[in-house]
Amino acid sequence: MDLELLSWNVNGIRACIAKGEFFKWIRQRNPDFLCIQETKAQPDQLSLAIDLPEYNAFWNSAEKKGYSGVLTLTRHKPLSVVSKSNQSILDTEGRFLQLELEKFFLINLYFPNAQRGLKRISYKEEFNQTLLKYTEKLKQKKPVILCGDFNVAHKEIDLKNPKSNQKNAGFSPTERAFFTEFLDHGYLDTFRMFNQDPEHYSWWTYRSNARERNIGWRIDYFIITEDLISNVKDAFILPEVYGSDHCPVGLKLSFK
Repeated sequence: MDLELLSWNVNGIRACIAKGEFFKWIRQRNPDFLCIQETKAQPDQLSLAIDLPEYNAFWNSAEKKGYSGVLTLTRHKPLSVVSKSNQSILDTEGRFLQLELEKFFLINLYFPNAQRGLKRISYKEEFNQTLLKYTEKLKQKKPVILCGDFNVAHKEIDLKNPKSNQKNAGFSPTERAFFTEFLDHGYLDTFRMFNQDPEHYSWWTYRSNARERNIGWRIDYFIITEDLISNVKDAFILPEVYGSDHCPVGLKLSFK
């Protein structure tokens, strides 16, 4: 069984759809799973059952309307769906959605932004540590895949201008150290399993023609537990896909 999993921060799903290519792209690509972040919408604001009848849609919207939110589309019926982890910091802002499949857990995540001046860094630290404790328990049951917008570039290779961003949100020492800690617990950054080259990014500011000039950051990831290494066939970024300030990232798996 071969599977393609995609993840995309659409920065407002209704705005992304309005740009005209969203449904066409999904039908052409036909992924097994599409994990979407920053939906900024409630389920009743879209007609996904009509527009994408071949997909099951699972939501976790933020309590605050028009903010955050995650959505997972899948052509495979999950064994279970968890939108509430019973950890309030993971649940109230629509940043967490877990599907259990036969071979693995898939967690769709939209990590907090530490914000200008790192004013929300403490919140993000608590979110990070709570998530790590949660996944450490979960992976004892079966392999885990985490994907989404992690809102951090891990290493200097992961953004165009590392020197000038040392103290900025998304590249602060605290955020980068957590990513390292996470990987040290037995998780793998799948893209770097296949590509060690610079200038591969998944987010570009709308300012100064940054995307056209490829002045970007790689902040969207597929992370796996080590017991899935033999099942990973490819990991990639799709910078040619427009509709958001992020582009989709992907993972291909194969199971006997």
